Amino acid sequence: MRIAILSDIHANREAFDAVLEVVRKLAPDQLVLLGDLVGYGPDPVYVVEKAADLVEDGAACIMGNHDEAAAFGRTDMTENARAAIEWTRKCLARAHFDFLAKLPLSLRSEDRLYVHASAERPEKWLYIRDVDAARRCLFSSDARVIFCGHTHIPAVYYALPGTRPVHFRPLDNVAAPVSDLRRHVVVVGAVGQPRDGNPAACFALLETERREVTMVRVPYDHEETARKIQASGMPGWLGMRLKIGR
Repeated sequence: MRIAILSDIHANREAFDAVLEVVRKLAPDQLVLLGDLVGYGPDPVYVVEKAADLVEDGAACIMGNHDEAAAFGRTDMTENARAAIEWTRKCLARAHFDFLAKLPLSLRSEDRLYVHASAERPEKWLYIRDVDAARRCLFSSDARVIFCGHTHIPAVYYALPGTRPVHFRPLDNVAAPVSDLRRHVVVVGAVGQPRDGNPAACFALLETERREVTMVRVPYDHEETARKIQASGMPGWLGMRLKIGR
């Protein structure tokens, strides 16, 4: 089975469309969206409606912290994130809020768990940035592979039973093994706001029979997205960071 796993689209239409075109050509058996459809970017209506259409066509979608903030009016965020959510909420209609509010926090499929942040208390939106956080994530679920986003930086953590996880930074567009002998946390990077120094959109492609995962990078017109952010009145840094992948 081939599974495309996207996270942190963040209302970035240009990145989302570019990635979906690549996904279409790859023809996966399953498409999974790991949340944060909105926030930071200038096209929340387009992205939410596109995600809803994909779900109708069989894709899976879970909730991210920015989706929760938009749906329920949360404000305990950084200044830039809060400003973007306040702007986003003015753009969305009731149907958009309802779609976001009904998204699940996690999804289990066979030996795989999909969650936006961590299997450790998904509702707390904890970051997996080191091996200790990865260990707690693995301890919180019996899934063999846990896929998450939230950090915007692609990473793989793996561990043999009873051992401390090891961090591995996967190379772009190069398959990495996902061994049956180990448990894994796979952080799939970000479609709409990468933060690993590469402005190209990022998503994960899992090949279950080959036991491989690839971080696929997709260039897109980030200049256009940044221009729209600037025109929206949202903080200018949200556009600038797209150009440098930070």
